[in-house]
Amino acid sequence: MRYFVTGTDTDCGKTFVSSALLHAAQARGSTLGLKPIASGCEVTPEGLRNTDALSLIAQSSVKLDYSQVNPFSFEPAIAPHIAAKHLGTGLSVDAICQHLETLPLSSADLMLVEGAGGWRLPLGGGEFLSQAVKQLSMPVILVVGVKLGCLNHAVLTQEAILADGLTLAGWVANVTDPNMAYLQENLTTLTELMASPCLGVVPYLPSRNVATAAGYCDIDALS
Repeated sequence: MRYFVTGTDTDCGKTFVSSALLHAAQARGSTLGLKPIASGCEVTPEGLRNTDALSLIAQSSVKLDYSQVNPFSFEPAIAPHIAAKHLGTGLSVDAICQHLETLPLSSADLMLVEGAGGWRLPLGGGEFLSQAVKQLSMPVILVVGVKLGCLNHAVLTQEAILADGLTLAGWVANVTDPNMAYLQENLTTLTELMASPCLGVVPYLPSRNVATAAGYCDIDALS
């Protein structure tokens, strides 16, 4: 099974939830997490490294070279297409698809490809990352950062995914605001508005412990 993981916005917890899903799936088979595009990378002796990509690698039983997991990495924490333009690097739908097609995707029982930002992440030249997902016909998992405004963001993202002709395989509620008023009422509303199974409700976890978060994820709901 392979899925694309997107989020309602930046900092909604895509990596945290993706890592938790991979961790939860390890008891059932092999896992692989990919992060094709990442901004905000750190310069290391081995090259640019991104904490999100490293988190996915840590939860992957199928081990690949870092460049295979995160082929498009940029040091500044800015929109990737802007960073790519300043570096003179090509960032396109075809480049992303071609890279993914070179990987041993069938070697993992569960593969998650984590996006960057939200569903309509610009790549430049009028292209969006969502077009690559459509070209690869990947079902989508949506991470909803639960905070004020999340209902609108979740519904709009769901509408865009379905309008693109893709399957929304499930969604995960990740509580990012520890002081959110009427939390349960908002979660109930989300359940009523979303057209796919809830794969888990991850409470606010200051420690951001992946193993703990995995306990709130329901991998079986994907099937």
